[in-house]
Amino acid sequence: MFRNSSDDDVNVFTEAVVGFIGKLADDTVETKTITTFPNQKPWVDKTIRDALRSRTAAYNTGLATGDMDPYKAASYDVRKAVKEAKQRYGRKLESQLQQSDSRSLWRGLRTITDYKAPTTGLTNADGTLADELNTFYARFEAAAKDYNDASASGANGCRQEDTANTGNVLVISEHDVRRAFKRVNTRKAAGPDGIPGRILRDCAYQLAPVFTEIFNISLSQSVIPTCFKESIIVPVPKKPHPASLNDYRPVALTSVVMKCFERLVRDYIISSLPDTLDPLQFAYRPNRSTDDAISHLLHTSLTHLDTRRGNYVKMLFIDYSSAFNTIIPSTLTTKLEHLGLSSSMCQWISNFLTGRPQAVRMGGHVSASTTLSTGAPQGCVLSPLLYSLYTYDCVATTSSTTIIKFADDTVVVGLISDNNETAYLKEVRNLETWCQRNNLLLNVSKTKELIVDFSTKQERNYQTPVINECPVERVDSFKYLGVHITQDLSWSCHINTIVKKARQRLYHLRRLRDFRLPSKVLRNFYTCTIESILTGNILTWFGNSTMQDRRALQRVVRSAERTIRSELPDLHSIYSRRCWTKARKIVKDLSHPNNGLFSLLRSGKRFRSLKTNTERLRRSFFPQAIRSLNHHTTT
Repeated sequence: MFRNSSDDDVNVFTEAVVGFIGKLADDTVETKTITTFPNQKPWVDKTIRDALRSRTAAYNTGLATGDMDPYKAASYDVRKAVKEAKQRYGRKLESQLQQSDSRSLWRGLRTITDYKAPTTGLTNADGTLADELNTFYARFEAAAKDYNDASASGANGCRQEDTANTGNVLVISEHDVRRAFKRVNTRKAAGPDGIPGRILRDCAYQLAPVFTEIFNISLSQSVIPTCFKESIIVPVPKKPHPASLNDYRPVALTSVVMKCFERLVRDYIISSLPDTLDPLQFAYRPNRSTDDAISHLLHTSLTHLDTRRGNYVKMLFIDYSSAFNTIIPSTLTTKLEHLGLSSSMCQWISNFLTGRPQAVRMGGHVSASTTLSTGAPQGCVLSPLLYSLYTYDCVATTSSTTIIKFADDTVVVGLISDNNETAYLKEVRNLETWCQRNNLLLNVSKTKELIVDFSTKQERNYQTPVINECPVERVDSFKYLGVHITQDLSWSCHINTIVKKARQRLYHLRRLRDFRLPSKVLRNFYTCTIESILTGNILTWFGNSTMQDRRALQRVVRSAERTIRSELPDLHSIYSRRCWTKARKIVKDLSHPNNGLFSLLRSGKRFRSLKTNTERLRRSFFPQAIRSLNHHTTT
C-alpha cells in the first residue's frame, strides 16, 4: 500500500511507514508518569511510611502531654519496620540473582552502596549553548568541502555504473531483519523518528516485511531515507565542570531501525574483507582486545632491547582531534573500492555519511538543524568499522618502525640501533603527511613521546620529533589503553593506581555486608567491581611485577575475603588461567599478528620456546604463554 503510493521513492515510502507506526503507537501505547526522588530507597514501603507518621504523631502528643513513652515505642516500631523491610529487600535481591535478573540486581546493589551517584542532565543550559555546540561540531564541514567537491563527479559516475550492475547489490532477507529486531535493547532511547525499541522487538514479525522492503530498496538505489540519517546530538561532559565547548563529547542519538539496518550491513562488510587486512588494528575485530595491542607493543620493544646492548626504543603516542568527525566520505569510498567492496555498497556508505541533518539537545533546548557531509557520527553502529577501514593504509614503511592501532589510539614504535633515529623520524614525517592527505588532525599538545633505554654507560643525544612545526613533549610515563607504561617498563606506578582504586570499592562491599546480603551476592559484586580493576589487562603487566607489588594486590583480595567471609581466587591463578586461555585463542587464530610466535616442535605436541637473554623478556606475556601451553601439554 505505502510503496504503490510512493513511486519507489524510498524517502516517501519510509516516511509514510514511520508516520503510520508512530500514529499506531500513540493510539495504543499507554504512557505513565512516575515521580521518583534521589533519596528514595527502594525498601521504603507503606509499612515504614505509616510507622514514621505514627512516630511523628506520638512525638507531637508527647510534647503536649509530657508523656514520651508512646514516642519511644513508636521509634522502636520504626526501627523494626526498617529492619524487616531491608531483610525483605535482601531476599528480593537474592531471588533476582537466582533468576539471572542481573539488571534489577545491580540496580538494587547500586542503591544500597551509593556506588554511582545519579547523573544530572544539562537542564540549566540555555538554547544559545545548544546552537553554539551545533556550530562547533560542524566546524570541520567547511575545511573538508574541497575534498568532497573534488571527487563529486567520480562518485556520481560510480553510482550510475553500479545502478546498472544489480548483481553486486546486497539483498537482505526478512529472517535477518526479524532477528535484528528481536535483539533490540528496549532500554535504549528512541531516535528522531520516534519509534521505540520495544515496538520493534514486540512486533518484529509484523514489521519485518515492510522494513525488509525498505532496506532492499535503499541498497538497490544506494540512497538512505533522510529520516534514518537524522540525529540528535546529546553532549556528554568530558569533565565534571566543562569550561569550553571542547569539553563536551558529541554522542549521536539515531533511529533504532537504522541501527538494525547498520548491523546487517556491517556483518556483510566484515564478511567481504580479508582477515589479514590491517593486522595491527586491534579494535573492532574478533579475538582482539587491548591486551593484544599492549602485549604486541611490549614484546616488540623488549625483543629489540634484548637483542643487543645499546639498543633503545622510542614510543610516540598519537592523539587525533575529533578523529571520527573528520572522515572524508569520498576518500573512504575510494579506499573501500580498493578493498574490493562493490561500487553499490561504496555509494551506499557515501550516502550514509553525507546529507545528515543533526541538531543538539541540551536539557529542554534543541538547536537549529544543520546538515553535515563530513565525518561519522559517534553512536552509530557503522562508525567504528568505517574509521578502521579509513585508516587501514596507515602502516609503517620501514622494518625498524611499527604502527600499532586500537581504534584512534595510535602509537609509533621506533626500534633504534647505533643511535640512528633516521627511520623513526622519517616515519613520523610520513604519518604527518598521511594525516594531511586524509584530513586527520594531529593534536600535538596531547601527543607524547616515551623513550625506553636501559643503557646507563653512555650519554644519548635524543632527537625530538616535530609535528606541525611543534616539538613533541617527552614524558616519563604514559597511560595507554588503561595501562601506565613507564620509561623503565616497571609496573609499580600502574599497580599503585589500581590498588588505590580497588580499595575505594571495598567501602561499597562493606556497605553490602552491613545490609546482611548473602555471600553469593557479595562475591558477585566483588568480581564485577573490585576484581575487574585488579585484573584489568593483567596479561601485560603481572608477569614482570615485583613481589612487593603482588603483595599489595593480594592484600586487597584478603581484605575482601574478610568482608565476604569466603575464599576468593588469588591473582596469580587468575593470571595463569587467562594466560593459557589467551594463548590457545592466538594459536587457533591464523590471522592474529602474533600467531607466528607459536611454532610447534617436531613432535607436534610442544611449542618452541622463544629465545630470551634477559629476565624481563622471559617473564613477559608471550614467553609465559608458550610455557603455559607446554605445561598443560605435559600434565
